Amino acid sequence: MYDILIGKGRIVDGTGNPWYRADVAIAKGRIVKIGKIVSNEAEEVVDASDLMVCPGFIDAHAHSGIYLLVNPRGESMIRQGVTTQVCGNCGSSLAPITDVNRDYMTSRRGSLTDEVSWDWASFNEYLEKIEGQGTSINFVSFVGNGTVRTAVMSLKLRKPSQEELREMKNLVDEAMKAGAFGLSTGLYYSPSGFADTDEVVELCKVVADYGGIYHSHIRGESAMVLDSVKEAIEIGDRSGVPVEIAHHKAYGRDYWHLIDDTLQAMEDARDKGVDVTCNVYPYLFGQTGLSAMVPYWAHAGGREELIKKLKDAQTRERIKKDMREGVPGWESHVKATGWDTIVVARCPVHESYEGKSMSQISKEEGKDPYELALNLLLEGLEGMGGTSVKIFGQGEEDRRKVLKSHLSMIGSDGYALAPYGILAKGLYHPRMYGCFPRLFRKYVREEGLLTFEEAVRKTTSLAAQKLGIRDRGLLREGMWADIVVVNPKTIADRATVQQPYLYPTGIEYVLVNGEVTVEKGEHTGALAGQVLRHKR
Repeated sequence: MYDILIGKGRIVDGTGNPWYRADVAIAKGRIVKIGKIVSNEAEEVVDASDLMVCPGFIDAHAHSGIYLLVNPRGESMIRQGVTTQVCGNCGSSLAPITDVNRDYMTSRRGSLTDEVSWDWASFNEYLEKIEGQGTSINFVSFVGNGTVRTAVMSLKLRKPSQEELREMKNLVDEAMKAGAFGLSTGLYYSPSGFADTDEVVELCKVVADYGGIYHSHIRGESAMVLDSVKEAIEIGDRSGVPVEIAHHKAYGRDYWHLIDDTLQAMEDARDKGVDVTCNVYPYLFGQTGLSAMVPYWAHAGGREELIKKLKDAQTRERIKKDMREGVPGWESHVKATGWDTIVVARCPVHESYEGKSMSQISKEEGKDPYELALNLLLEGLEGMGGTSVKIFGQGEEDRRKVLKSHLSMIGSDGYALAPYGILAKGLYHPRMYGCFPRLFRKYVREEGLLTFEEAVRKTTSLAAQKLGIRDRGLLREGMWADIVVVNPKTIADRATVQQPYLYPTGIEYVLVNGEVTVEKGEHTGALAGQVLRHKR
């Protein structure tokens, strides 16, 4: 007897090939047969008539590391059909933690800090923490260069000494042995961006020894976007690792044309033997902390030093000047897109600000937007709750070009949330609930930019191939049974900027490691996900 039979569905196997009709039998968590199967041979039968049966979606770029500890059900992601999330991105993983960076690691998580125990230190202990608690989705993690850097150097804005670099490489080595899939950077942000190209290359050489990859939020996404893509490619070339460029885009109308050049740079690099790909989300705006509006140097020394800088009139003026003009090696979102494109998403101190642009708030209150932003940042640093912002300014034609590229896969850049409890506060980005259904609704069914099969490839096998996961991402006998059953006529995102906590439609069933986790659109409570560890 099979445990589960998914019958009468149209199989979209993840390769990009046209669908075909077959039944799928599952036993002991794996796909054991695909073909014509008698229904009475299974203990449970899922009727997939008129539905598409696909590999579970792999979210190639996410930030759920702490959120899955707070709520392991992963509600907002599993109900999108996501069965595996790739976390530890943008240079920020939740391990390793040392005596040097423990205060920094725990103090920057806002209201979530008190929701977890912080009883781990090494990367392996962190993965064991996830395993011990359980999760509804499979969990993949990179080790972040920013975390490693602070574990050794705290928040010092300088090159590491040879001894410090050796310690950092040792921490990366320990993480890779524990099962990290590679190194991530968030070179736009501090402290990840404190590292220069040579430093990242040295860390990636350790990753190369384990067959891992380099995953980067690049140093700039406006005027610097092309040079930043080339830097990522250079790091991969010099260290001998594959490269993944995160949530690829260009901010600011003046820079939209550069996407043609960045995609061509990736193609040229591949012609020369550098394995470079990218991920993308199907929205024209992102979300980040308000602190990212402030230049690198202001973050050096940590929270207390930044508070002092914000309270010193002369230093505050310097910060405002750099926010207006940018500085070499760091470009300002404010300069690229303007305050009218920067919208408050979450502001615990001033909830009335949520959903309004910084320009709108400054006009309503008669305050300079730079002063307003720095005051909000200061309130957050002093424990009153940090402000996060949505940043508009991306172009639709750019988005289509990146989505259409055969080098792109889908990454939400989101968190696994829930519409209740502590994870339901603030106007989060709608991608937390709608990223993958939006791709199929807007760019497959409505616009025809991609075929259904092409979209499935971008959400499954391409990411698995990049990560080196050989037993997921395709519907094949012997593979783990991560499966999503989709109604192609009704799959759609419902989450909006104003109402971001709405679950999508059209995701009928989701199986994780052979266990039904979403049934007829509802979470079953199953915690069948696994922590996936990279193997050398």
